[in-house]
Amino acid sequence: MAWPIPICKAPATAFLSALLIICSNVNGHDSMREAENYPPLWDNVPNSLAGFVTIHNKTVINPWNYLERMGMYKILLSVTAKYMESFGPRNTGNVLWGLPLQHGWQFNTGRLADPSDATSCGQQTGDPLCISTTSWWSCMNYYLATIPFLGAVEAGFFDEWPFEIEMSPPEEHVDDFCYNTRDCHVLIPDTMAKWTNFFQLLKKTRDISQSRLLPSISPEKDNVWRHIWIAHVSSIEAALPKFSERLTYISAPEAQFGVSWGSAVEFIAAAHFPTNFNQTNVFQVYLPQRMLLAHDKAPSIPDLSKKENWALVALDILYEGNKVTDGGLLKFWRRAMCSERGREEGRNLLENIVSNPDLILPGMRKILVEFIKNYNCSITDA
Repeated sequence: MAWPIPICKAPATAFLSALLIICSNVNGHDSMREAENYPPLWDNVPNSLAGFVTIHNKTVINPWNYLERMGMYKILLSVTAKYMESFGPRNTGNVLWGLPLQHGWQFNTGRLADPSDATSCGQQTGDPLCISTTSWWSCMNYYLATIPFLGAVEAGFFDEWPFEIEMSPPEEHVDDFCYNTRDCHVLIPDTMAKWTNFFQLLKKTRDISQSRLLPSISPEKDNVWRHIWIAHVSSIEAALPKFSERLTYISAPEAQFGVSWGSAVEFIAAAHFPTNFNQTNVFQVYLPQRMLLAHDKAPSIPDLSKKENWALVALDILYEGNKVTDGGLLKFWRRAMCSERGREEGRNLLENIVSNPDLILPGMRKILVEFIKNYNCSITDA
């Protein structure tokens, strides 16, 4: 059913307001310096399956240890590198970089530790490498770490490995997670299938010719980004209702930030935004570098940078704008992103938020034009 034109104005206004807040309070020039930040303890992370324990013909990975969970990401980056040669030099263009870099930020900012303080898991005074099952962030990330890895297993990336691969369960909340490909097809069949499909598609990308990076992406590469974002969003959608109770262990501002960040990912996903090494590092400086406390209120949190403060405000605007329009804001954005041209303009706009504020308003006008042009476009899995 088509939207009446007056209703369309509300999503557009909320989205434009969020962008204006970001671009008017950010020094974009400094943000575009090429980042060289690898995840914490990257050199200590296992880089092959041989780095994990194998017993009784099973290689067992402990996803409740930071080094081992991060090891899954490092291995995925390694085994997919040959399919990513045209995406960027030295594997920096790998489409999977966003996942380990996000996990490293979670670890660095204490978001993987037990927020209830009932245990010392993740605390410097206890086991700093421990990942808590009480942490909302760690449980959400499980679905963006273990599920992609097992999807790659099922897609045949480790067929030469002579042992079965399995995850070790936590001591608590065992039923909230899956531990091998069979379990995951039972617990979250749709999400597991989407990650497997992504890795199967990736095997066909070896011959993709070199194309320009942002804002233009070849149709073949765009299809790769489309499928990884479909799988990524599916993981978030599967995990959100399952772990909502974990939000009670963290402060209200932190819970709001987590939920609004999860919602914002859907906007980024619709543009098929490349989460390669450099782009992820550039945009990750906007995320708060510590857990938010009960008294924190952006944009006036004194020990957070201006970028972090205003990013929190913008995320709230996007979340609340989408909520009050009953999902209309996201529908507006997805419809604008429904064509290759729209996604190109969307990526360009997202990049200009930090790199060239003078181009924000012209970019907004282009997004509105693309929305109008794509008005009758289907936005299912766009």
